[in-house]
Amino acid sequence: MNNNLAPIVLFVYSRLEHVKSTIEALLNNDLAEYSDLLVYSDGAKSDSDRANVQLVREYFHSVTGFKSVTVIERSENLGLAANIIDGVSTVTAKYGKAIVLEDDIVTSPQFLKFMNYALDFYQDKKSVWHISGWNYPIDPTSLGDAFLWRGMNCWGWATWQDRWQHFAKNPARLLSEWTTTQKQRFDLENSGVFWSQVEDNYSGKRNTWAIFWYATIFEHNGLCLNPSVTYVHNVGHDGSGENCGTVDVYAGSLQSQDKTPELPTVYEESTIALSRIKAFYKGLQRPLLVRVINKISRSVLGKNII
Repeated sequence: MNNNLAPIVLFVYSRLEHVKSTIEALLNNDLAEYSDLLVYSDGAKSDSDRANVQLVREYFHSVTGFKSVTVIERSENLGLAANIIDGVSTVTAKYGKAIVLEDDIVTSPQFLKFMNYALDFYQDKKSVWHISGWNYPIDPTSLGDAFLWRGMNCWGWATWQDRWQHFAKNPARLLSEWTTTQKQRFDLENSGVFWSQVEDNYSGKRNTWAIFWYATIFEHNGLCLNPSVTYVHNVGHDGSGENCGTVDVYAGSLQSQDKTPELPTVYEESTIALSRIKAFYKGLQRPLLVRVINKISRSVLGKNII
């Protein structure tokens, strides 16, 4: 497998300590020394960010331990979505596949093995469009080492050029063409999590990319592979990330087993996993409501009421 490893594509901006954590974790992977690392450094969006962006770029001058390290320094600020869309398109066009990370994703030492093995395993299985390194903090019992389902997770992921080439970001078309049934299924039967992101991109409240990769896969009836126990942890829930909050309800125990995973060969959605993920999102709704009510009560009464 060492002769056919996917390149690692890392998107960075101005968070040096996060970048260091991401790189140090990757270097603990056995396959790091055989893997090409391509870093896309977005340009500063303001003068106040310029020094930190430069510090991140200078850090990569001293990074070793990979097969190669290439840093693409954007002369202007593209924004996270445009930077990722362009970078993934460029790398997959050249290499045929890619493993994609952002600068706040800490991986387990088995991450690269899992991702490369899954990329090879499903290369010719065109119903599988996406490999995720992350999984929800759900009960892994009866899920095997990994499962297939409709949802796309973007915290450490991989795909192939022949799938990614279909990527499209067109929220207006989705709003006008998708049926109510499609919207509900996409949203995991009205979870309120996914379809709202399409609407927010249409209205200009957000400018993101991942929800449209999910929409692309969904429209092509594609499947996504998830490990039952996560190989990555997002450390960006400290208020420093562009699209992450400060409450980390998504963290689970990192995968520690170093073994070749047994991957599913029945190409259909896992109903067990789907049920548990739906329950996970349903469980988030009440705590969110409680926080909103308490925030209002504190402003009016000076105390929580729930």
